[in-house]
Amino acid sequence: MNSHSPTSLMAALPFARRFARAMVGSQQEGDGLVARSLRQGLAAGLPAHLALYASIASLTADTAPQALSARERQATLLTSLEGLTRQEAAQVLGLDDPAFDTLLDTARKKLRQMVCADVLIIEDEPVIALDLRLLVTRCGHRVVGAASSEAEAIRMATEYKPGLILADVNLGRGGDGITAVRQILRHVSIPVIFVTAYAERLLTAEGVEPAFIISKPFDRMTLAIATYQAITAGQIPAV
Repeated sequence: MNSHSPTSLMAALPFARRFARAMVGSQQEGDGLVARSLRQGLAAGLPAHLALYASIASLTADTAPQALSARERQATLLTSLEGLTRQEAAQVLGLDDPAFDTLLDTARKKLRQMVCADVLIIEDEPVIALDLRLLVTRCGHRVVGAASSEAEAIRMATEYKPGLILADVNLGRGGDGITAVRQILRHVSIPVIFVTAYAERLLTAEGVEPAFIISKPFDRMTLAIATYQAITAGQIPAV
């Protein structure tokens, strides 16, 4: 049984889903992981959102050799994607502060050495697209194109064959980023990261949703770990 209030758990669920999906690489498996976490019961000594993260982390382990261990991926996702402090993330993983600092610093050093990807940016705002281009480049990746509409995104994906797509959800008059990605994935298999200022709106577990989501604004490390997870998870995000 969970000792946390239903209200606190409901508030934490969208972000727990994001964390779980990022860890396992798919909407269905991530949401199943959250359900298992709730069924097994949550630690009473932590706030609801931290207890839920802790339960999810306890159920995810290394299933195949990767450059980053499950523990290292959890540490980077919790601090970068989920925005926890180092102290909060250490509590979630059951580590003392020095041990967590060592874990996180090692993971970040590994991320900086990762092989780069060819990235297609789908973003209708020119200034934001430029910022994304600079951020992607500083992470060591190559930007092969920046599309501002559904039609342009589909054309560029066909022409440039990127290894990763970074897509805004709302393209204004240019359409919808999720619709563009749906069309692209009908023909090719490309990992996709969706970018939105309202991540919780895509994390309701109602219908088909993206597997990889990062919230605006985000920093270089958030993009680095999201990119690593999207490329190495071995599954294409459901959209």
